[in-house]
Amino acid sequence: MPSSSFFIQPAMHLRRIGRALPSSRRFFSNKSSSHDLDNAINDLNKEMEFVFGEPPPPGLGANSTRSNNNNCNFMAQETHLNPDHASVRDSLGGGLTHVGSSGEAQMVDVSEKSTSKRTAIASCKVLLGKKVFDLVSANQVAKGDVLGVAKFAGIAGAKNTGSLIPLCHNIMLTHVRVDLRLNPKDCSVEIEGEAASTGKTGVEMEALTAVSVAGLTVYDMCKAASKDIQISNVRLESKTGGKSGDWFRHG
Repeated sequence: MPSSSFFIQPAMHLRRIGRALPSSRRFFSNKSSSHDLDNAINDLNKEMEFVFGEPPPPGLGANSTRSNNNNCNFMAQETHLNPDHASVRDSLGGGLTHVGSSGEAQMVDVSEKSTSKRTAIASCKVLLGKKVFDLVSANQVAKGDVLGVAKFAGIAGAKNTGSLIPLCHNIMLTHVRVDLRLNPKDCSVEIEGEAASTGKTGVEMEALTAVSVAGLTVYDMCKAASKDIQISNVRLESKTGGKSGDWFRHG
């Protein structure tokens, strides 16, 4: 039984022949009727079956050419569609406020929003491994006090969130807290960050940035001892204030 690769070269030659024929004689001419086209495809497949002793495998015969052409036409039609981006956003529940009416990215205008007290708490975990955990616990890492440096890095990260995340607003923070705790059960550093502000937009990104930067700093301080350190479970734990109200993670 010939392999499917034997059909590829003849099929390519048949397509070239089709392109070389005058437009009035092409199998796939726009002027050909659907009936003539089906007959031409069947004849072509029969010739291939006669040559190779079996019909061409799916995806290599003349039928595949017609199918591919139809698929390309369908995809071309889809690319010219102009969907109602607003209705798409609304169907997702609450809308994607960072997407404009024509689908482009935008910074949200919060001018008309009311001022309220906003808070957010986020967390993450840095898995050190036994060797690095012991070094951090004994404060014997070559770069110095891992937890202390990471704490200040997390606070600085929260204060610079608007510069790091393109569509975040620069907001006046009233409070930033970053706590790091060693967990001997899994040889990790557990990090929790909190941000607070009284304004027109939330501080979830500030809290998330705080713990992310603190985790990255732990990695930087310890990477000389091990490259196997993992930063995991970066997530929002709770938020309060704003139009959407309070939210707390369960489980």
